[in-house]
Amino acid sequence: IKPYFEIYRDTFKIGDIIGYNLVGMIEGNDPKLKDEFIILGGHYDHIGEGKEVNGDKIANGANDDASGTIAAMEFGKHFANSKTNKRSILITLYAAEEMGLKGSAHLAKRLKDEGLNAYTMINFEMIGVPRAKDKSMAYMSGFDRSNFAPILNKYAGEEVVGFFPKAKEFKLFFRSDNFPFFKEFNMPAHAISTFDFTNFDYYHHVDDEADKMDYDHMASFINKMIPGLEGMMNAPTKEVTLSDE
Repeated sequence: IKPYFEIYRDTFKIGDIIGYNLVGMIEGNDPKLKDEFIILGGHYDHIGEGKEVNGDKIANGANDDASGTIAAMEFGKHFANSKTNKRSILITLYAAEEMGLKGSAHLAKRLKDEGLNAYTMINFEMIGVPRAKDKSMAYMSGFDRSNFAPILNKYAGEEVVGFFPKAKEFKLFFRSDNFPFFKEFNMPAHAISTFDFTNFDYYHHVDDEADKMDYDHMASFINKMIPGLEGMMNAPTKEVTLSDE
């Protein structure tokens, strides 16, 4: 995976704090479609220190959102090896999400200012634990804002991404790193998650640790998503569009 800029780091400042997003690129294999980019990402920062439990006050954020960065990087690894993507892919990891989407806002603006031809963006947010058996495997924020989910599911061959009513109620579309990309590019940009507020007790908690993650579930999610993403990356036209509402 090549750096998109001269180096992998996209540097920004918040007051006296210096932050870094990481940006890698997998060039598409189609001479025309490679000019269009699909952005995949997740945030690698967390809240720092939380309420102390058994002498531990460091909040590592395994689910929130190391799990999402793993998804983005695994997709990167897959397509860098398979080279089956006609459109180009950006693999993006953000800092300062917990400070108010500051990292992704900086990167989205920079890419927009530089004239990136962005097609769509998917942010992976907390995919470390499975949902109940009777629910869709994952859900997408801003479900009704585009036709992304039905098209992804069509290529995946099953309903990987479903509708979650609370996502709208909790305004999740505006609370994750997809939102700055929607704002800058006015394109389909969503967060996909398997955390639904009933299946993980350690949100912003020091016990959000690696040993709480379900790695079989994460691998299954990533493997089911690959044909869905590949279908969208390789379609001859931009099938995914914003809804009228």
